[in-house]
Amino acid sequence: MQHDEVIWQVIRHKHCSFMSKITTGIFCRNPYNVTGICNRSSCPLANSRYATIRDHDGVFYLYMKTIERAHKPNDLWERVKLPRNYEKALELIDKHLMYWPKLLVHKIKQRLTKMTQMRIRMRKLALKTREKIMTTPRKEKKREARREEKAEKAAVLDKAIEKELLARLENGIYDGIYNLPFNKFLQTLDTDDLQAEDENEEESEVEYVEDNFELEEEDDIEDLGMKDYHIGNDEEVDDDDDDDEVNAVEEQRVRRKSKSAHEKSEKDEFGKKLKKRPRIHVEVEHEGGERQKVTF
Repeated sequence: MQHDEVIWQVIRHKHCSFMSKITTGIFCRNPYNVTGICNRSSCPLANSRYATIRDHDGVFYLYMKTIERAHKPNDLWERVKLPRNYEKALELIDKHLMYWPKLLVHKIKQRLTKMTQMRIRMRKLALKTREKIMTTPRKEKKREARREEKAEKAAVLDKAIEKELLARLENGIYDGIYNLPFNKFLQTLDTDDLQAEDENEEESEVEYVEDNFELEEEDDIEDLGMKDYHIGNDEEVDDDDDDDEVNAVEEQRVRRKSKSAHEKSEKDEFGKKLKKRPRIHVEVEHEGGERQKVTF
């Protein structure tokens, strides 16, 4: 069973964690204390019937404690929300604390008055523009100072170089501003591209071509005048004619080689890629059984 006088004697004369002694007096730091003073009538621990007012984010609540709920700590305090209007809040306090001690009701009303005045002052201060003092770390200040110093030195150096170049130009060291024609510039770029392509061609010497060269073979035979050569048992060919034909074929082969070399040199100048053509092997069989091979 709870006994208020015994509790007060224990916490007053021996030890209380909420007690705060200073030169001006003895105060209580318990959030449920009405006056904030450590005495018998204001102590929330030594009074089984107690009431107070607390603030939660600008909203006032009336807290009431009775001895009937002393055995249930979770439901020990009954909370009632007070309206924002001061007069209506006083009427609600009178309604809930109708049969409570008059001294305690008077203290609760005084606490409501002080808290209302404090809320009004807080609103006024929030509307005023006040200077906010912010600290800057010393490392950041030193870093910014070093960067500014380096930037100033770089700017001075660039200006000095520009002045020196202008002075040399005025003294006649340079003939003038060198502006090359745009067409020449494009030609230079084209030559660089051609050289790069030539290097790529030199690197890739191995190529693979298709096996179908029947049309090319027929064209080469027509150019060399080989249409008149028909191999068969019914035709007769003399040995002298064969020698002349062989000589003619060799001359044509030499001419074709020279022509192909000339075309290759021209294509290299323009950076075009040459396509390798397969060699043509022609085999001529005479009546005597002699065979002669010619390669083009």
